[in-house]
Amino acid sequence: ASFLLLSFRSPLVTPLIFGLLLQPPLTQLSIITQPNIVLLMADDLGIGDVGCYGNDTIRTPNIDRLAKEGVKLTQHIAAAPLCTPSRAAFLTGRYPLRSGMDAINNYRVIFWNAGSGGLPPNETTFAKILQQQGYSTGLIGKWHQGVNCESRNDHCHHPLNHGFDYFYGMPFTLISDCQPTETPEMDRAFRRKLWLSTQMIGLIALTAALGRVTGLIPVCWKTLTCLAGFSLLFFASWFSSYGFVRYWNCIMMRNHEVTEQPMVTDRTTSLILRESISFIERNKHKPFLLFLSFLHSHTPLLTTEKFLQRSRHGLYGDNVEEMDWMVGRVLHAIDKEGLKDTTLVYFASDHGGWLERQEDKRQLGGWNGIYKGGKAMGGWEGGIRVPGIFRWPGVLPAGTVIDEPTSLMDIYPTVVHLAGGAVPQDRIIDGRDLMPLLRGTVPHSEHEFLFHYCGIHLHAVRWHQKDSGAIWKAHYVTPIFSPPGAGACYDRGFCPCSGEGVTHHDPPLLFDLSRDPSEAKPLSSDTEPLFDTVIRKIGRAVEEHRRTLTPVPEQLSVYNVVWKPWLQPCCGTFPFCWCDKEGDS
Repeated sequence: ASFLLLSFRSPLVTPLIFGLLLQPPLTQLSIITQPNIVLLMADDLGIGDVGCYGNDTIRTPNIDRLAKEGVKLTQHIAAAPLCTPSRAAFLTGRYPLRSGMDAINNYRVIFWNAGSGGLPPNETTFAKILQQQGYSTGLIGKWHQGVNCESRNDHCHHPLNHGFDYFYGMPFTLISDCQPTETPEMDRAFRRKLWLSTQMIGLIALTAALGRVTGLIPVCWKTLTCLAGFSLLFFASWFSSYGFVRYWNCIMMRNHEVTEQPMVTDRTTSLILRESISFIERNKHKPFLLFLSFLHSHTPLLTTEKFLQRSRHGLYGDNVEEMDWMVGRVLHAIDKEGLKDTTLVYFASDHGGWLERQEDKRQLGGWNGIYKGGKAMGGWEGGIRVPGIFRWPGVLPAGTVIDEPTSLMDIYPTVVHLAGGAVPQDRIIDGRDLMPLLRGTVPHSEHEFLFHYCGIHLHAVRWHQKDSGAIWKAHYVTPIFSPPGAGACYDRGFCPCSGEGVTHHDPPLLFDLSRDPSEAKPLSSDTEPLFDTVIRKIGRAVEEHRRTLTPVPEQLSVYNVVWKPWLQPCCGTFPFCWCDKEGDS
């Protein structure tokens, strides 16, 4: 009977055994088990600043090695051209407009640690889902998604309230105000107006007092007292915030605790690297998510001495090369712990390089290669096309280049699915799982349309016409470059999203990025037979997209953006906030 049973089974068993033997075991095992996930995000890095994207003067051997050993995306798009909204989209997989994290005014990012706006607690980040799936989750570096809502210690916007088990870094962003030797950067033009207004009010009060003393101006002492009091109150109202930017914004935290106030910039890089490697070593025996959010290459370009004057691009190049070295140290830590084959590593920038950032003829911002525009420009490619590299040995084919439209928002569903989780079903997720595209099992990205916002204003739309391979892009609004003929808004320092600083186009400017990636030659109905068809198709997509938008509280409203002393993180008794716990230890 056993012989008969074996004979009956053998036609079924033999092909099954052969089939199993022919399967690539590492690939299948890696897809089934939960990989470690390391997300590396640069700050303000231009796509033209990296060797594997064409730069031959800034040395980035470690980032280039990631591309050689993995998959390089050449059309990887940020959902916004500035830090706060782009990172909100990255964390949630949704256009920042959907969470209220895009601007309705000129305040387009979070301005203060003591503001009340930030990533809403009801948003579900990928970190929160991975945490639920048993991952150890850590954020090292920059946050810039808010801290508190109503009180100094509610931490409603804090990383630990958004799925991270561990946080070490800046709750804000690096700015030149953090470096005492640098020219202040934050709200520079507005600060000059406040100083001028203070001087004018003070001059009026002084003139009135002298007139009263000399008898030239008939004014009573009560009026003079009120005028002097108003002068002092006006000065105190703004100097209490802007006069202490370094203490209020340039702080370091470990979890909920402020460890440096103000931060000691000389050691920030080494501490962030140490914390990142320590997190890997502590969590090597279970799945972990490490989001290393670099302070490089944002001004004031904090660079340690051993990297100074090493590059051919001044301080900015030095800073990028130091960041690449940090990438190398993190990769070395992964290799040393034997985690290389079980770890997905991703590298990107939050948006394009800042073209207008200059001091005394020094270029302190990045380069965006052949692409027009840069940081703060919602439509032009230079503001939103960023490096995008994935490495996972044995799972993703090494040395692959993919020229399909992808988004930073795609990281959300990609890592959630790899962790065995499910994306929320009660809201729209704009990102798409990238694994089929990265592994080569599908030829095209799932994105047919991508919408490019500047604040709440729709500036451009991209249509991937998959049957023809065309990448159509329609610009409804473009910034007016200044001075005329320049490639950026050098007179303003930032390009605006609306108002007198932009041009509205009807019909829209149309480009085919597959033929004209630099957006140099707009098409017309005379030069492109499909012009009207493409414009109508994109117009219908915009209408459908707008029907999916619902009103939400504006996190970057003036009220939410302004400094509120009762929300200020403080390591002492407010307003006496000063500590250096890293130095003490």
